Amino acid sequence: MNNLLLHSCADIMALVPAAGIGSRMNSDCPKQYLSIAGKTIIEHTLALLLDHPRIRHVVIVLNPADTQFHSLEVASDSRITTVVGGEQRADSVLAGLNHLAHLTGSDNNCWVLVHDAARPCLHRDDLERLLQLAVADEQGNIVCGGILASPVRDTMKRGRVGQVIDHTVERQDLWHGLTPQFFPLMLLRDCLSKALSQHANITDEASALEYCGYQPVLVNGRSDNIKVTRPEDLALAEFYLSRK
Repeated sequence: MNNLLLHSCADIMALVPAAGIGSRMNSDCPKQYLSIAGKTIIEHTLALLLDHPRIRHVVIVLNPADTQFHSLEVASDSRITTVVGGEQRADSVLAGLNHLAHLTGSDNNCWVLVHDAARPCLHRDDLERLLQLAVADEQGNIVCGGILASPVRDTMKRGRVGQVIDHTVERQDLWHGLTPQFFPLMLLRDCLSKALSQHANITDEASALEYCGYQPVLVNGRSDNIKVTRPEDLALAEFYLSRK
């Protein structure tokens, strides 16, 4: 394990869950190791995080069977440590949070940025807006954190068995949840632990806080912050990266 200890929580920590196997990509390797523009997806993702001056440490949560990450050049960066993930995304995130809690010791003021390994198209300006939540907290405007999100633009349909339309859903006030998601470390860890212990349906970090009665902030983010999930997403991600 890296010997780095975090002395100031003005320095943000990042957590990147990368334990998935990418079954919907129909590829021979997990999607985060597919190449776009000469680099793997996870290398693009980490480049923006490591380039930000307030992000001083990144924890990568890996599948126990992962044999690829440590062969990447970025794996030798002293700001990165790795831990082994769990069966589901929420289990992996909790493993990473526990590791970060160990690094920070008793400091309860630290914030953590959770970002999907397969979202390589994050823009710096979106990241800056999200990080302002910690600045607001430092100034005494207490917030529980928030997420990048984009308003739903398309007509939304609720389906039913047989893949037929049940009804049209009013899209006003509907948002696509994106990452990064940004919360006080101990608050997120406590909420996620409670939700998992009570077998709640946790689909992202914000849903753990929602389960515990909190209302995270929606920070308007760019819709091109896509998650590479299916084969057709690769060409789209490469196009967006070429325009950054």
